Amino acid sequence: MGPLSARLLMQRGRPKSDRLGKIRSLDLSGLKLLSEHLDPKLLSRLTQLQELDLSNNQLETLPANLGLSHLRILRCANNQLGDVTTLCQFPQLEELSLEGNPFLTVSDNLKVSFLLPKLRKVNGKDASSTSSQVESLNRELTSRVRMISEELVASGGIQVHEADRPERPSKATAAQEPRAKPGALKRPDDVPLNLSPNKRVCTAPVEGSPVGSDDSQPAPKLEPLHFLQCHSKNNSPRDLETQLWACAFEPAWEEGHVGATSQTVATCGGEAVCVIDCQTGIVLHKYKAPGEEFFSVAWTALMVVTQAGHKKRWSVLAAAGLRGLVRLLHVRAGFCCGVIRAHKKAIATLCFSPTHETHLFTASYDKRIILWDIGVPNHDYEFQASQLLTLDTTSIPLRLCPVASCPDAYLLAGCEGGCCCWDVRLDQPQKRRVCDVEFVFEGSEASRRRVDGLAFVNDDVVASKGNGLGTICLWSWSQTWLGRGSQSTVAVVVLARLQWSHTELAYFSLSACPDEGIVLCGDEEGNVWVYDIKRILTQQPLPLAAPQAPTQILKWPQPRALGQAVTKTMVNTVVANPTFTYLTALTDSNIVAIWRKH
Repeated sequence: MGPLSARLLMQRGRPKSDRLGKIRSLDLSGLKLLSEHLDPKLLSRLTQLQELDLSNNQLETLPANLGLSHLRILRCANNQLGDVTTLCQFPQLEELSLEGNPFLTVSDNLKVSFLLPKLRKVNGKDASSTSSQVESLNRELTSRVRMISEELVASGGIQVHEADRPERPSKATAAQEPRAKPGALKRPDDVPLNLSPNKRVCTAPVEGSPVGSDDSQPAPKLEPLHFLQCHSKNNSPRDLETQLWACAFEPAWEEGHVGATSQTVATCGGEAVCVIDCQTGIVLHKYKAPGEEFFSVAWTALMVVTQAGHKKRWSVLAAAGLRGLVRLLHVRAGFCCGVIRAHKKAIATLCFSPTHETHLFTASYDKRIILWDIGVPNHDYEFQASQLLTLDTTSIPLRLCPVASCPDAYLLAGCEGGCCCWDVRLDQPQKRRVCDVEFVFEGSEASRRRVDGLAFVNDDVVASKGNGLGTICLWSWSQTWLGRGSQSTVAVVVLARLQWSHTELAYFSLSACPDEGIVLCGDEEGNVWVYDIKRILTQQPLPLAAPQAPTQILKWPQPRALGQAVTKTMVNTVVANPTFTYLTALTDSNIVAIWRKH
């Protein structure tokens, strides 16, 4: 398809007219249009246009000066859009469709609600809930600015000259800047990164706030150990915008070593995956994929045979994100030894099977979960992956969790539309399957809300978050499954609830240390909520009382410990190693925080 013409617009416009200024509805879908085909001079002549369909094309961006000031309905589904900021040119927009754009993420829903105040529907759904999240965030930011201002006034004020203020370029601007030459800003991988201007800080212990009841377990003592800014673009200390999404501890597989635990953690965000030694704070390895944005990482330990015929354990790190590719990283050697073209859209999360070291689940924005066998690498470290199963979902899968008591049989997923379960037994004939059971929570409003946190606390108890505002739910897999019968929708058997932040913001993942009876979750204030639930798990029967308060809340260090640029931050991901010796938290302001139990 070449540039648009006035004749084509009149042919596809409604009502039929020989004047562009009278067209109110225009269908330009399925024409293989590129961004450069949208001529602003031509389209600006559509002065009365209210509805525009650009779906099923190849648009990477929308020109910023289309001049369609009366546009109320815009359909851009199934394109290649990577940014939504240009939508602010349509202030009257009420309905918007962006489905099928693999480079847009969940955070873009918040952006469009902020940019378009009259928006009523996004992707066919009511936009009021997203708008309320934006309003809540706006109030929170306003409150933070007011609090900081009052503190400055009380302390006599701090004068900041405009020339001394560090610039924070927008994401659109940053994307247009030329990349630094390879090696121009290269830093040895074994040297710790520093926070601005000292980007790595070892602070004095910050005591957590024990808030449990008198008969609760003593709060474990944790001290902040390192704060790293290792995902910055071009290693810039001014980069406080790169989003960090996931982290995972390397499995401890030392043979004959009872109680072995790992202190190596992998983190992902932006175009980088970092492998960090928690004890020293040293970034051991850093892998970059220009143009990628990594959303998830997962470890496995493979038994390989060397050329000399010796068996050897080998840690493999899988990383995936925006491009729909799974990269299999040889961490020790520092290179990618395999790429799986898993999905056409972004991959939200990864998960290795706990019983089959080569089985990998990938969950994508294409509303599919695929089970892969990555195989064992040959002598040249090459993988040959094969697809085993495809699981269809009705909404975007956010978290994956093999059922602890029968991981080869069932897979749980927290999705935008709720909590679902699939039969993943490989001895069944169907290689493509729909959801077997949907688990619902009490309350009509909560029954089909997103589940953005999911983890097994032991072989039976599941911790999930998202269906009840301000709470984390503990429910029994076995009791819920026992009451299933032949139903496709089953109400979960709730055992207890944990008190959590009363926020309407979403996408804070939770995690658990099953051997320690610990549940962890971050919040919008930069805090880490720690729950010791051993007492709950041992009570028989469990009384449904008021939500249990956390054992402690790890407070974010004072701004002076991290530099004035970092005052408050969201902790969207927090993970501890199995023995709860080290705890790693990721923030939305490009900081990896590491705590240590002592």
